[in-house]
Amino acid sequence: MKCLLQDGNDYIRKYSNTMRQIVLDTETTGLETTRGDRIIEIGAVELKDRKITGQTFHVYLNPDRDIEDGAFEVHGISSEFLADKPRFSDIASEFIQFIRGSELIIHNAPFDTGFINAELALLGKRWGCVGDYCSIVDSLRIARDKHPGQKNSLDALCARYKIDNSGRALHGALLDAQILADVYLAMTGGQTSLLLSEASNHSMPRDSYSTLLQKDRPVIRVIQPDESECELHRQRLAMIDRESGGNCIWIRMDQDPTRYRQ
Repeated sequence: MKCLLQDGNDYIRKYSNTMRQIVLDTETTGLETTRGDRIIEIGAVELKDRKITGQTFHVYLNPDRDIEDGAFEVHGISSEFLADKPRFSDIASEFIQFIRGSELIIHNAPFDTGFINAELALLGKRWGCVGDYCSIVDSLRIARDKHPGQKNSLDALCARYKIDNSGRALHGALLDAQILADVYLAMTGGQTSLLLSEASNHSMPRDSYSTLLQKDRPVIRVIQPDESECELHRQRLAMIDRESGGNCIWIRMDQDPTRYRQ
């Protein structure tokens, strides 16, 4: 499987904004493909240029087996509801076409891709695995890289990034994919273009779009420069000052801190 599960910060630095991305979630009959559990719902949301396009893929599936009690308590989808729904084999081609050539963004990707690959395996070897059609990014791994030692469930990330998930009484694949899309954009992009535009027009005070630091965040390690590094810094500032005709702002700040540090 072609997974992009590298360090989250490396991922953010590496990938441009022009990629077609699909944020995906599934609901299942249980937790173990080895015990015959199947997918009962797929929800996917399309992003282009880091914008939600409105294009979605959503389907309920008849798994031809019972749903475990624990799974039903999570998503509330009953066997009776799924009795007249299509099977994975009926929608496989349409699903593959929707994700083909994209970058799949999934929270805890090994779980969902494991189920998708199990469904594809039931259709025959020629279908391969999901990694044959697209690349895969685990947003849970990105979250753990950015917030080590903290809770990184979808609900926890919604609280951290102030994403409204009030409609999430039960899990649902499309709803969770839509929420994850908002969380992913906030987690990997910082301020949005809308907020930057508003800030540049001075239409909103800075405090209204700033992010509060979490009280339980890890202590930031501060590495002080040694004397040789300080000397290189002073030389670079002197060069900038010469090239700018004496307008190096960092030197001016040191000379008159009360003027520039209000």
